[in-house]
Amino acid sequence: MNSKIKELRESCNMTQREFSEYFRIPLSTLRKWEQGESNPPSYLTRLMAYSLPSANNALSELSGLGNKKYYYNANKKTISDTKGNEIKINIDLSEVNKNNLEIYLEDMFNDFYSIQKKFEEDCKYDLIDGITWSTF
Repeated sequence: MNSKIKELRESCNMTQREFSEYFRIPLSTLRKWEQGESNPPSYLTRLMAYSLPSANNALSELSGLGNKKYYYNANKKTISDTKGNEIKINIDLSEVNKNNLEIYLEDMFNDFYSIQKKFEEDCKYDLIDGITWSTF
């Protein structure tokens, strides 16, 4: 199941019909996305998220280093990058120094990308070598 699409739809209290009409997509396509029979392109999911009326009320753009953009969702307490990666945070950002926040965002997402890359490499090695790890 593509929980992102369903989550977006439900966050706006829209029925499947209302959501499909709002985005001018066939109802059958939306149902297939929500049931996991097919998946929308990731860029389309992000565009939908940023164009929903209720999502935009909670969404604010944050500046990062080097003109990078991030998106803070105060309701969900998440920060997203322009690639669609979303990280849950447990702090209100409203009082954080904006100059410092640029650095914190850069650090957090660089660490995220590094961990994500390591995870993907580990999974590739597993597929190639067929290693079974154990914990002690």
